[in-house]
Amino acid sequence: MKSITTNLAPLLERFFTQRLMQQRQASPHTISSYRDTFRMLLKFAQQQLHTPPERLVLQALDAPLIVRFLDDLEKQHGLSARSRNLRLTAIHSFFRYAAFEAPDHAAQIQRVLAIPSKRFTRTQVHFLTRPEVKALLAAPDQRTWFGRRDHAFLLVAVQTGLRLSEMTGLTRNDVILGTGAHVRVIGKGRKERCVPLAKPTVAVLKAWLGEPPRGDGQIVFPNLRGTSLSPDGVHYLFLRHVKAAAEICPSLIGKRVTVHVLRHTMALDLLQGGVDRSVIALWLGHESVETTQIYLEATLAMKEKALEKTKPLKSKFCRYRPGDKLLGFLNNL
Repeated sequence: MKSITTNLAPLLERFFTQRLMQQRQASPHTISSYRDTFRMLLKFAQQQLHTPPERLVLQALDAPLIVRFLDDLEKQHGLSARSRNLRLTAIHSFFRYAAFEAPDHAAQIQRVLAIPSKRFTRTQVHFLTRPEVKALLAAPDQRTWFGRRDHAFLLVAVQTGLRLSEMTGLTRNDVILGTGAHVRVIGKGRKERCVPLAKPTVAVLKAWLGEPPRGDGQIVFPNLRGTSLSPDGVHYLFLRHVKAAAEICPSLIGKRVTVHVLRHTMALDLLQGGVDRSVIALWLGHESVETTQIYLEATLAMKEKALEKTKPLKSKFCRYRPGDKLLGFLNNL
């Protein structure tokens, strides 16, 4: 029986334009992440098969090739297991789409979808203490335009817990400073949510948004040209101010501080303040309340408080000895 070939290029183009952009209305962050995954995969396939990407067929992206690609990401490019799994998620998404568009390749597609994610050690959540937050907020020189922008950026990040893409994408229309002050964002999964603003944050934002605008004046935290801050720009912002803050608060020395660390800091502050996990999940835009469970593991202080509520055991320790011979046999293996 003659095998059927399917050109990869038009199928992949439809996946991005029709599936992701039109049908799923995926966020720009998701699209860029998937795009980068297939850029790397196609370059790897070209090296392995000596075929330019535009001439590749779907059959070429079989399970063995994709497994070699994932191994190459870890061994040659130093990607963590978590990052490797994110790349595999993008590939799986494409092949689930291909299952409908190219059913003749069902067997190959099922083998690719059967590639498992790699297990990894889940590290503890990193967060800042209140003295560290105070030192970080005081680090920017507010006599300059950049210092006032950075101070407002850091304050909004630590008070709202917004993600990096949500912070850099904030526009003036997303910020409400009147009664019931809040910011409106569309996060992961196109979920819209409103996050309240505290009075000190409102005061800082009013002063900041009253300054002469850059560019078209719509971006809340613009760069010098008036466009959105890039991830590299935010990274540089944190490096500079964490270094300055560490001179006042030595515990910051060696700490990696990011927008996501400030997000964790805000969540833990709410949790320690007695806020219910379901409210924190809504605040952060989590898909499930169970995602918020990680914060229960983060702080030793909460565990020490729980330990204080327990009573010490007074009974003597004794070894358990099963009475059943079969259980005894199994236990002695």
